Amino acid sequence: MDLLIKGGHLLSGDRADVLVDGGEIIAVGAFPATDAAEVIDADGLVVAPGLVDGHRHVWQAPLRGIGADMTLPDYLVTVLGRALPAYSPHDAHLATLLGAAEALDAGITTIFDWSNATRTPEHTDAVLDAYATAGVRAVVAHGNPDDERDVRRLAGLRGRVTGALAILGTEYGPWDDAVRQIELARELGLVASMHAGGGPASPLRRMDEAGLLGPHLQLVHLNALTGEDAKLLVDRGVGVIVTPVVEATMGHGASSFSRFADAGGRAGLGTDVVVNAPPDLFEPMRDTLRSHRAHNGTTHPAGAILAAATIDSANAAGVGDIVGTVTPGKRADLILLGGLTHLLDTGDLAGAVVTTLGPADVHTVLVDGRVVKRDGRLVGLDLAGLRRSTVELARRAHEPVTQAVRAR
Repeated sequence: MDLLIKGGHLLSGDRADVLVDGGEIIAVGAFPATDAAEVIDADGLVVAPGLVDGHRHVWQAPLRGIGADMTLPDYLVTVLGRALPAYSPHDAHLATLLGAAEALDAGITTIFDWSNATRTPEHTDAVLDAYATAGVRAVVAHGNPDDERDVRRLAGLRGRVTGALAILGTEYGPWDDAVRQIELARELGLVASMHAGGGPASPLRRMDEAGLLGPHLQLVHLNALTGEDAKLLVDRGVGVIVTPVVEATMGHGASSFSRFADAGGRAGLGTDVVVNAPPDLFEPMRDTLRSHRAHNGTTHPAGAILAAATIDSANAAGVGDIVGTVTPGKRADLILLGGLTHLLDTGDLAGAVVTTLGPADVHTVLVDGRVVKRDGRLVGLDLAGLRRSTVELARRAHEPVTQAVRAR
């Protein structure tokens, strides 16, 4: 055995050990003695599945905080229209590496990267190399879906980094392009992800009539989602991701999480953009809990929201069969959380994680059975150094944004 995580408490409150071999969870239970090459003492810690960020534009990590008052039109013009074209492949590598490091530091072990930065094959190489260096699990959604050769290269990836498609879709792009790209994703066994608003003018019914809806499709936001369309998406098995912090900050509208849940759906959570939101999933979980309780008029169990940031996001990202729970047979993408020692034997650990913890409480992080954060510090990644190395990039990319804002 490669690894034994000894004496931790699962989210259920049960004390248990976790055996890992070859990056896979082999068993969960009580193991008084093993021949594990490494033993991690988890006494006093909560053992949980790694968090899964279902929607993140990772390349924007150096631009953190520049858009506190940005509206969506501002964002489209300044960040996507002006900052993104300024990124060289080297910039894409540095930015992706920084974003991956920030995610790992916050206990996020899997990222669905809606990667606008994959503008050329050289940019794609740079993004993939950054993920290889970082050690995070990543689903890289290619942002140039008409570069079929490069998309097919991503589709051939197996292991910790895999591929997907990031498309404009039927609301923000031409119908024929969206149909062709969704069909390509289905042919290649990839998830196709698109931003969507929903509402009476939504093309969801037309998409259904064209046979485009299914588990191969992931829709993000859906702030105007109707109950009828929510039921349709649930029936077709479409993945849904909400990003409540950014949606509220930028004025997209109320989160569709509860409306989707009313129809029997289970939406995942994403951080989306760090230009005006934190790079972790703790605040999105709390925001979702508050809005869901207000929607239902009941004290919805806080701990139930944790699934949205783990297995539900994993399912919507197409990796729910390999991550998202502490289960034998799944990959050992795990986090050990501190700060709850007084509750370990008597409290609602999942509820406490959702309502009270943050990145500072992420003690240890494992991806594929490899420790990438230990005792509160990243292993092999210098987060402060990465931030310093991207300062010039941030200034260069921020300058056209600043000019655009001044010109308004």
